[in-house]
Amino acid sequence: MTDDLREQVHAAARRARVAANELVLATRQSKDAALHEMATALRTRAAEVLEANAKDLEAGRAAGLTQGLLDRLTLTEARVDGVARGLETVAGLADPVGEVLRGSILPNGLELKQVRVPMGVVGMVYEARPNVTVDAAGLALKSGNAALLRGSSTAEHSNTALVAILRDALEAAGLPADAVQLLPCHDRASVTHLITARGLVDLVIPRGGAGLINAVVQQATVPTIETGVGNVHVYVDASADLDMAQRIVLNSKTRRTSVCNAAESLLVHADIADEFVPRITDALNAQDVTIHGDERFARDPRVQAATDSDWDTEYLSLDIAARVVGSIDEAIEHIAEHGSGHTEAIVTSDLAAARRFTARVDAAAVMVNASTAFTDGGEFGMGAEIGISTQKLHARGPMGLTELTSSKWVVWGEGHVRPTS
Repeated sequence: MTDDLREQVHAAARRARVAANELVLATRQSKDAALHEMATALRTRAAEVLEANAKDLEAGRAAGLTQGLLDRLTLTEARVDGVARGLETVAGLADPVGEVLRGSILPNGLELKQVRVPMGVVGMVYEARPNVTVDAAGLALKSGNAALLRGSSTAEHSNTALVAILRDALEAAGLPADAVQLLPCHDRASVTHLITARGLVDLVIPRGGAGLINAVVQQATVPTIETGVGNVHVYVDASADLDMAQRIVLNSKTRRTSVCNAAESLLVHADIADEFVPRITDALNAQDVTIHGDERFARDPRVQAATDSDWDTEYLSLDIAARVVGSIDEAIEHIAEHGSGHTEAIVTSDLAAARRFTARVDAAAVMVNASTAFTDGGEFGMGAEIGISTQKLHARGPMGLTELTSSKWVVWGEGHVRPTS
């Protein structure tokens, strides 16, 4: 069974390589036309997608999925239209393939150019988020890559319907359907076969919870980009405008709790704690947020006393850890110890404090007087995103088109040979 599954995954990878070789020669016009065809097909066949999604939601509720996971899994007409619009946005972006990064003519007359090129075959391993299926397919296509998609069994019906629609649209646009393929999802061994298919797969991107990401990063022999979990903090500085701070904390926490850019921890400077702690406690309580607080927050009987584990928890729910700190440096130290390198925010009116925070906090995105919800490829003008990288090599932060490319050196000569030494 395992050998059969391995061959199934590897065969898909070989088909993807053939498709990727065709996409290398595809023009921007043809790729953009295919993206528009995919968007139109999603809207036209939305009923199929929603019917399939309803089956996944029914199974998910029966299996006891958390509300946060059910929210990630849910598709609506508006969400289907949203991912379709994402494809159209990607079509409107510049094609990164062929961009000249640098070039020169050497003294000996050789012409050098470093140009962007596709990665080739990109594997995606992700959990109950069918929108990722469309985002990954669209970004991969525009950047000239073939996508191997390994979603979770919780989204099996949704992903199957989406990929069938995308493949039909690719064929209708004259591009290879195998540029988008869905891998088996019921046996975890299919993940293993994908992430160890060195030579067949050029890059793997895991997107999901800490367990999934750690398993892929630790076991993969294929190059991997780590898209980390979001233990995200909002720090309210001594000089903060408290009205602004309240808006930012509430938006960061409650806008959508199931996403990785949602705030999970709140840090408040001691100098404003007497005024801001009761105020933000009232505001969060009004939004049904459970506060897991330190001694200062826990004076309020509505606040649960925080445990050591709360500072490291990505709740993905209406919960937040909260603590009073004595200084900006104490806030930065807390973030360094407990943060996940995703997004951190400061609310302040002190320019020096903002500069200190942005310089010292080590994260993919640092917000000054803005909600953490803005860490998003669409909000950053990238169209859809394939994930948010929390590592430092190759890509960091929201990953759009350019992050799915590599580069090559193209050297032109006229019979040049290098002198022997």
